[in-house]
Amino acid sequence: MRRVINFVLLFSCILAGNAQIPQISGYWEQSGGQDDSCHQSLVVQVDSSRRMPVVDYAFSPKSLILPASLITVGVVGTAIDGMNDFHLFSRKDSVRQIKVDNYLEWGMLGWVFLCDLMGEEEHSWADQLCLVGLGEMINAGLVHGVKTIVNETRPDGGSRSFPSGHTSNVFLGAHIAYKEFKGRNPWLAYSGYAIGLLVGSSRLYNNRHWVADVVAGAGFGILSAELSYLIYFPVRNVIAKAINLRSGKEMVVSPSIVPGGGGIYFVYKF
Repeated sequence: MRRVINFVLLFSCILAGNAQIPQISGYWEQSGGQDDSCHQSLVVQVDSSRRMPVVDYAFSPKSLILPASLITVGVVGTAIDGMNDFHLFSRKDSVRQIKVDNYLEWGMLGWVFLCDLMGEEEHSWADQLCLVGLGEMINAGLVHGVKTIVNETRPDGGSRSFPSGHTSNVFLGAHIAYKEFKGRNPWLAYSGYAIGLLVGSSRLYNNRHWVADVVAGAGFGILSAELSYLIYFPVRNVIAKAINLRSGKEMVVSPSIVPGGGGIYFVYKF
Protein backbone atom coordinates (compact mmCIF):
# COMPACT_ATOMS: atom_id res chain seq x y z
CA MET A 1 0.00 0.00 0.00
CA ARG A 2 2.86 2.34 0.87
CA ARG A 3 4.47 1.76 -2.53
CA VAL A 4 1.24 2.69 -4.27
CA ILE A 5 0.93 5.90 -2.28
CA ASN A 6 4.58 6.79 -2.85
CA PHE A 7 4.13 6.20 -6.61
CA VAL A 8 1.10 8.51 -6.66
CA LEU A 9 3.09 11.15 -4.81
CA LEU A 10 6.01 10.85 -7.23
CA PHE A 11 3.69 11.04 -10.26
CA SER A 12 2.01 14.11 -8.76
CA CYS A 13 5.40 15.75 -8.27
CA ILE A 14 6.30 15.16 -11.93
CA LEU A 15 3.03 16.63 -13.16
CA ALA A 16 3.36 19.54 -10.78
CA GLY A 17 6.87 20.26 -11.94
CA ASN A 18 5.95 20.22 -15.62
CA ALA A 19 2.91 22.41 -15.11
CA GLN A 20 4.75 24.82 -12.78
CA ILE A 21 2.13 24.45 -10.10
CA PRO A 22 2.75 23.92 -6.36
CA GLN A 23 4.81 20.76 -5.86
CA ILE A 24 3.30 17.94 -3.80
CA SER A 25 5.57 15.90 -1.53
CA GLY A 26 5.09 13.34 1.18
CA TYR A 27 6.89 11.35 3.84
CA TRP A 28 6.16 8.73 6.47
CA GLU A 29 6.53 9.24 10.21
CA GLN A 30 6.61 6.33 12.62
CA SER A 31 6.53 6.27 16.39
CA GLY A 32 6.07 3.56 19.00
CA GLY A 33 5.04 3.46 22.60
CA GLN A 34 5.72 1.29 25.63
CA ASP A 35 2.41 -0.50 25.10
CA ASP A 36 3.73 -2.00 21.86
CA SER A 37 1.48 0.26 19.85
CA CYS A 38 2.70 1.55 16.51
CA HIS A 39 1.73 4.80 14.84
CA GLN A 40 2.51 5.48 11.20
CA SER A 41 1.66 8.87 9.73
CA LEU A 42 1.69 9.89 6.06
CA VAL A 43 2.26 13.65 5.81
CA VAL A 44 1.41 15.19 2.42
CA GLN A 45 2.69 18.74 1.94
CA VAL A 46 2.34 21.38 -0.73
CA ASP A 47 5.57 23.27 -1.35
CA SER A 48 4.75 26.97 -1.47
CA SER A 49 7.98 27.71 -3.35
CA ARG A 50 6.51 26.00 -6.44
CA ARG A 51 3.88 28.41 -7.59
CA MET A 52 2.21 29.10 -10.91
CA PRO A 53 3.35 32.62 -11.79
CA VAL A 54 0.81 35.33 -12.55
CA VAL A 55 1.58 37.00 -15.88
CA ASP A 56 1.24 40.76 -16.11
CA TYR A 57 -0.27 41.36 -19.55
CA ALA A 58 -1.75 44.76 -20.41
CA PHE A 59 -4.03 44.89 -23.43
CA SER A 60 -3.82 48.01 -25.59
CA PRO A 61 -6.81 48.93 -27.78
CA LYS A 62 -4.32 50.44 -30.25
CA SER A 63 -3.28 46.90 -31.17
CA LEU A 64 -6.63 46.49 -32.95
CA ILE A 65 -6.07 49.41 -35.33
CA LEU A 66 -3.91 47.46 -37.79
CA PRO A 67 -6.14 44.38 -38.16
CA ALA A 68 -9.28 46.53 -38.30
CA SER A 69 -7.73 48.65 -41.07
CA LEU A 70 -6.68 45.61 -43.12
CA ILE A 71 -10.11 44.00 -42.79
CA THR A 72 -11.82 47.27 -43.75
CA VAL A 73 -9.69 47.65 -46.89
CA GLY A 74 -10.48 44.06 -47.85
CA VAL A 75 -14.21 44.51 -47.28
CA VAL A 76 -14.29 47.72 -49.35
CA GLY A 77 -12.36 46.08 -52.17
CA THR A 78 -14.80 43.18 -52.25
CA ALA A 79 -18.15 44.82 -51.55
CA ILE A 80 -18.20 47.90 -53.79
CA ASP A 81 -19.18 47.38 -57.44
CA GLY A 82 -16.45 48.40 -59.84
CA MET A 83 -13.69 47.78 -57.31
CA ASN A 84 -12.57 44.62 -59.07
CA ASP A 85 -9.85 46.78 -60.59
CA PHE A 86 -8.50 46.97 -57.06
CA HIS A 87 -7.72 43.28 -57.38
CA LEU A 88 -4.85 44.48 -59.57
CA PHE A 89 -3.17 41.55 -61.29
CA SER A 90 -4.35 40.41 -64.69
CA ARG A 91 -5.61 36.84 -64.68
CA LYS A 92 -4.59 33.94 -66.87
CA ASP A 93 -6.66 30.94 -67.82
CA SER A 94 -4.07 28.63 -66.26
CA VAL A 95 -0.90 29.00 -64.22
CA ARG A 96 1.70 26.63 -62.90
CA GLN A 97 0.66 26.26 -59.28
CA ILE A 98 3.08 27.08 -56.45
CA LYS A 99 2.54 24.62 -53.60
CA VAL A 100 4.60 26.33 -50.92
CA ASP A 101 1.56 28.18 -49.55
CA ASN A 102 -0.17 24.91 -48.64
CA TYR A 103 2.75 23.90 -46.44
CA LEU A 104 3.45 27.28 -44.86
CA GLU A 105 -0.23 27.76 -43.95
CA TRP A 106 0.10 25.24 -41.11
CA GLY A 107 3.86 25.33 -40.69
CA MET A 108 3.66 28.95 -39.55
CA LEU A 109 1.62 27.91 -36.51
CA GLY A 110 4.88 26.46 -35.22
CA TRP A 111 6.99 29.46 -36.22
CA VAL A 112 7.03 30.94 -32.72
CA PHE A 113 8.47 27.71 -31.30
CA LEU A 114 11.22 27.73 -33.94
CA CYS A 115 12.00 31.30 -32.97
CA ASP A 116 12.25 30.17 -29.33
CA LEU A 117 15.35 28.19 -30.32
CA MET A 118 17.02 31.32 -31.69
CA GLY A 119 16.01 33.98 -29.16
CA GLU A 120 14.54 34.71 -25.75
CA GLU A 121 10.76 34.66 -25.82
CA GLU A 122 8.38 36.78 -23.76
CA HIS A 123 6.32 33.90 -22.36
CA SER A 124 6.85 30.19 -21.72
CA TRP A 125 6.39 27.58 -24.44
CA ALA A 126 3.35 26.23 -22.56
CA ASP A 127 1.70 29.67 -22.70
CA GLN A 128 2.64 29.98 -26.36
CA LEU A 129 1.09 26.61 -27.13
CA CYS A 130 -2.18 27.71 -25.52
CA LEU A 131 -2.07 31.05 -27.35
CA VAL A 132 -1.51 29.39 -30.73
CA GLY A 133 -4.29 26.84 -30.10
CA LEU A 134 -6.77 29.46 -28.93
CA GLY A 135 -5.81 31.81 -31.76
CA GLU A 136 -6.35 29.08 -34.35
CA MET A 137 -9.82 28.32 -32.97
CA ILE A 138 -10.75 32.01 -33.10
CA ASN A 139 -9.28 32.40 -36.58
CA ALA A 140 -11.04 29.32 -37.97
CA GLY A 141 -14.39 30.50 -36.62
CA LEU A 142 -14.02 34.02 -38.01
CA VAL A 143 -12.63 33.11 -41.42
CA HIS A 144 -14.94 30.21 -42.22
CA GLY A 145 -17.93 32.14 -40.92
CA VAL A 146 -17.18 35.11 -43.18
CA LYS A 147 -16.38 32.84 -46.14
CA THR A 148 -19.80 31.22 -45.82
CA ILE A 149 -21.66 34.51 -45.49
CA VAL A 150 -19.89 36.43 -48.28
CA ASN A 151 -19.28 33.50 -50.68
CA GLU A 152 -17.14 35.58 -53.03
CA THR A 153 -16.20 33.94 -56.34
CA ARG A 154 -12.50 33.17 -56.71
CA PRO A 155 -10.45 34.36 -59.69
CA ASP A 156 -10.31 30.76 -60.96
CA GLY A 157 -14.09 30.40 -60.64
CA GLY A 158 -14.20 28.67 -57.27
CA SER A 159 -16.29 29.76 -54.29
CA ARG A 160 -15.65 31.16 -50.79
CA SER A 161 -12.79 33.41 -51.79
CA PHE A 162 -13.09 36.14 -49.14
CA PRO A 163 -11.02 36.20 -46.95
CA SER A 164 -7.88 34.15 -47.63
CA GLY A 165 -7.63 31.35 -45.07
CA HIS A 166 -4.03 30.55 -45.97
CA THR A 167 -3.00 34.15 -45.42
CA SER A 168 -4.90 34.44 -42.13
CA ASN A 169 -3.24 31.31 -40.70
CA VAL A 170 0.23 32.51 -41.68
CA PHE A 171 -0.28 35.98 -40.20
CA LEU A 172 -1.69 34.44 -37.01
CA GLY A 173 1.61 32.65 -36.42
CA ALA A 174 3.63 35.64 -37.58
CA HIS A 175 1.87 38.05 -35.23
CA ILE A 176 2.24 35.78 -32.19
CA ALA A 177 5.97 35.58 -32.96
CA TYR A 178 6.00 39.39 -33.25
CA LYS A 179 4.38 39.81 -29.84
CA GLU A 180 6.78 37.31 -28.26
CA PHE A 181 9.99 38.84 -29.63
CA LYS A 182 9.30 42.50 -30.44
CA GLY A 183 11.05 43.71 -27.28
CA ARG A 184 13.94 41.23 -27.39
CA ASN A 185 14.82 40.40 -31.00
CA PRO A 186 13.35 42.59 -33.78
CA TRP A 187 14.72 40.32 -36.52
CA LEU A 188 12.75 37.35 -35.20
CA ALA A 189 9.74 39.55 -34.47
CA TYR A 190 9.34 40.72 -38.08
CA SER A 191 10.59 37.57 -39.83
CA GLY A 192 7.15 35.93 -39.85
CA TYR A 193 5.60 38.84 -41.74
CA ALA A 194 8.02 38.26 -44.63
CA ILE A 195 6.80 34.68 -44.87
CA GLY A 196 3.23 35.96 -44.69
CA LEU A 197 3.82 38.23 -47.68
CA LEU A 198 5.29 35.28 -49.58
CA VAL A 199 2.19 33.17 -48.93
CA GLY A 200 -0.18 36.01 -49.81
CA SER A 201 1.67 36.62 -53.07
CA SER A 202 1.53 32.92 -53.95
CA ARG A 203 -2.24 32.91 -53.41
CA LEU A 204 -2.52 35.75 -55.91
CA TYR A 205 -0.19 34.11 -58.40
CA ASN A 206 -2.09 30.82 -58.19
CA ASN A 207 -5.33 32.63 -59.13
CA ARG A 208 -6.89 31.47 -55.87
CA HIS A 209 -7.53 34.90 -54.37
CA TRP A 210 -8.02 38.56 -55.11
CA VAL A 211 -5.80 41.15 -53.42
CA ALA A 212 -8.74 42.16 -51.22
CA ASP A 213 -8.99 38.58 -49.95
CA VAL A 214 -5.31 38.48 -49.00
CA VAL A 215 -5.34 41.89 -47.29
CA ALA A 216 -8.40 40.94 -45.22
CA GLY A 217 -6.91 37.52 -44.47
CA ALA A 218 -3.84 39.17 -42.95
CA GLY A 219 -6.15 41.33 -40.85
CA PHE A 220 -8.14 38.36 -39.56
CA GLY A 221 -4.95 36.50 -38.65
CA ILE A 222 -3.56 39.44 -36.67
CA LEU A 223 -6.94 40.04 -35.03
CA SER A 224 -7.14 36.39 -33.95
CA ALA A 225 -3.70 36.60 -32.37
CA GLU A 226 -4.64 39.75 -30.44
CA LEU A 227 -7.90 38.20 -29.23
CA SER A 228 -6.09 35.07 -28.06
CA TYR A 229 -3.84 37.18 -25.80
CA LEU A 230 -6.81 39.22 -24.60
CA ILE A 231 -8.76 36.10 -23.62
CA TYR A 232 -6.02 33.73 -22.48
CA PHE A 233 -4.06 35.66 -19.86
CA PRO A 234 -7.00 36.82 -17.69
CA VAL A 235 -8.29 33.22 -17.58
CA ARG A 236 -4.79 31.85 -16.92
CA ASN A 237 -4.18 34.31 -14.08
CA VAL A 238 -7.46 33.38 -12.37
CA ILE A 239 -6.38 29.73 -12.43
CA ALA A 240 -2.88 30.64 -11.18
CA LYS A 241 -4.24 32.63 -8.23
CA ALA A 242 -6.58 29.78 -7.29
CA ILE A 243 -3.68 27.29 -7.35
CA ASN A 244 -1.41 29.57 -5.33
CA LEU A 245 -4.02 29.91 -2.59
CA ARG A 246 -3.60 26.21 -1.94
CA SER A 247 0.11 26.48 -1.23
CA GLY A 248 1.30 25.73 2.28
CA LYS A 249 -1.52 23.31 3.04
CA GLU A 250 -0.86 20.02 4.73
CA MET A 251 -2.74 16.77 5.02
CA VAL A 252 -1.90 14.07 7.60
CA VAL A 253 -3.16 10.49 7.36
CA SER A 254 -2.19 8.58 10.51
CA PRO A 255 -2.93 4.84 10.83
CA SER A 256 -2.60 3.55 14.40
CA ILE A 257 -1.96 -0.11 15.21
CA VAL A 258 -2.36 -1.33 18.79
CA PRO A 259 -2.71 -4.79 20.25
CA GLY A 260 -6.20 -6.01 19.52
CA GLY A 261 -7.19 -3.30 17.05
CA GLY A 262 -6.31 -0.08 15.30
CA GLY A 263 -7.65 3.04 13.73
CA ILE A 264 -6.88 5.92 11.39
CA TYR A 265 -6.63 9.65 11.92
CA PHE A 266 -7.17 12.22 9.18
CA VAL A 267 -6.16 15.85 9.58
CA TYR A 268 -6.23 18.56 6.89
CA LYS A 269 -4.76 21.99 7.53
CA PHE A 270 -6.55 24.78 5.69
